[in-house]
Amino acid sequence: MAKRIKSAIKRAQIAERNRQRNVAVRSEVKTRIKRTHEAAVSGEDPDKVVELLRKAISTIDRAARKGVLHRNAAARRKSRLAKALLAKGVSCHGTDKSSEIV
Repeated sequence: MAKRIKSAIKRAQIAERNRQRNVAVRSEVKTRIKRTHEAAVSGEDPDKVVELLRKAISTIDRAARKGVLHRNAAARRKSRLAKALLAKGVSCHGTDKSSEIV
């Protein structure tokens, strides 16, 4: 059934535009998470892994702010990512000794 009402046509166009943006944002989130996991598994420099983790968390937060991800889903993804890195022996703080308690 073809849409003939002007407002319905416009809403359909907006919905499609939003859908495409959401797909792109979700894809970026998945890519950042995947790159962080791969860097941790391959034994990259811990500081580089921490930097990738920061970028992944930033991307997840941005997706939640835009409404692409629910805030609880974003928190869950960040938690699982940090937990996975700790299981692989990568500290979420890198090799910076200044943050350690003496």
